[in-house]
Amino acid sequence: MAATPRFRNDADAASDAGPHPDAARLPGAATDSASADRKHPVDETLPPLKMFTSGLQHVAAMYAGVVAPPMIVGPAVGLTAKETAFLMGASLFTAGIATLLQTLGFWRIGARLPFVNGVSFAGVTPMVAIGKDRGHDGIAVIFGAIIVASLLGFLLAPYFCKLVRFFPPVVTGTVITLIGVSLLPVAFNWSQGGNAEAADYGSTTNITMAAVTLVIVLALRKLLRGFLQQIAILLGLIVGTLIAIPVGITDFGAIEDADPVGFPTPFHFGAPQFEIAAIVSMSIVMLVCMTESTADMLALGRIVGRPADERTIEGGLRADTLGSAISPLFNGFMCSAFAQNIGLVAMTKVRSRFVVAAGGGILIVLGLVPVAASVIALVPLPVLGGAGIVLFGSVAASGIQTLATAALEKGENALIVAAAVGIGLIPIAAPEFYHSFPKDLLVVLDSGISTGCVVAIVLNLAFNHLGRKPVPEPSERENSPAAGDPVAAH
Repeated sequence: MAATPRFRNDADAASDAGPHPDAARLPGAATDSASADRKHPVDETLPPLKMFTSGLQHVAAMYAGVVAPPMIVGPAVGLTAKETAFLMGASLFTAGIATLLQTLGFWRIGARLPFVNGVSFAGVTPMVAIGKDRGHDGIAVIFGAIIVASLLGFLLAPYFCKLVRFFPPVVTGTVITLIGVSLLPVAFNWSQGGNAEAADYGSTTNITMAAVTLVIVLALRKLLRGFLQQIAILLGLIVGTLIAIPVGITDFGAIEDADPVGFPTPFHFGAPQFEIAAIVSMSIVMLVCMTESTADMLALGRIVGRPADERTIEGGLRADTLGSAISPLFNGFMCSAFAQNIGLVAMTKVRSRFVVAAGGGILIVLGLVPVAASVIALVPLPVLGGAGIVLFGSVAASGIQTLATAALEKGENALIVAAAVGIGLIPIAAPEFYHSFPKDLLVVLDSGISTGCVVAIVLNLAFNHLGRKPVPEPSERENSPAAGDPVAAH
């Protein structure tokens, strides 16, 4: 039985009610009827060529962000260059599936907005802590934890969408800032060469290449416009790699071994393994991802003129969590919203969700062509490090931008941010701080994102919710001396 469409605009609701009894006498009745028949821009389809090029633009804007997490996690757990390239292809493939779930959807799954999904940066640091130097077993434990956390998130979605008030900008901004800051040391490590045991680690050549790439990315971002400006990081990686070839730090091994066509074999690294500490850590990450996605859906709904209500958020969170649960089957990681694509929607004014669905289809095709994914493996780590400083710094900047709306001058909000960021930075500033704690706890404690998120949520509840006077009923407000004063009433 076909499901009834859930996400409709006001015109749809009005048409269900039938014509107004005085419709013939109402001025502008014909115009209103035409408006009711016209599709919302979110539901419009574009000509095929524009659909493809606009979808490709979304892929270009997110491509580096999708392949960066597997490029971090793969070497950290001990995978070879070829296996890491396989992870990148799988991440593209699963990002495409998750994007289709969001944009097209079915039943009560999907926000039906131009919402791009890809591998979440929030899970990178915890995944490295879980799988570090454990090889295939490490990947299997990561995948097992993602599956359980995602299924729990799927069950939680109908309730989580009602808890939005507990995740204000003071919490989400803190978490997003910590994500970016926690990833910056990875970019610094790449800039030095990536392997602390290598003879050229931290060499002048490596750091100079990182600096050159950073300057190129910044220059392209400043000089280019439109579509090319959006892919400045991707162009910077290409130019930096071309410069690195004569320098002698480019390795062609991964592309030489890659197959031209291939399918991400289910559970390529073995059956998922389930460890309690890893599941707890990834469950916290899932809450972070759900918080980010909720904030992004609210922002995107305003941009496209279709405000996201509870049902839209519920559907979007279900798509996020279902996509994340399916992802490990095809060797992918946890998926969540990509904020940079929301900016692209705002800039281009192209609001059609089918454009983003076309981008999801392109991602799936790229994931089925391993040689295309392995091309990214050609990028030398110092080049990637230079671009990574901008990429990861942009995530931190996005968090700071969110904090700018958090009313830090009111109440204890500044204290919440100070404590959460301070505790979240412990694993970065003092990596051995928790060395005497039980190993199972280190999976959570060694992730500044996880600990910072927990602290921000708990302190926000303590300072901004517990013990506060209940909001008076409307009848009480009418009799209140401040009823006529909006500021006092607030």
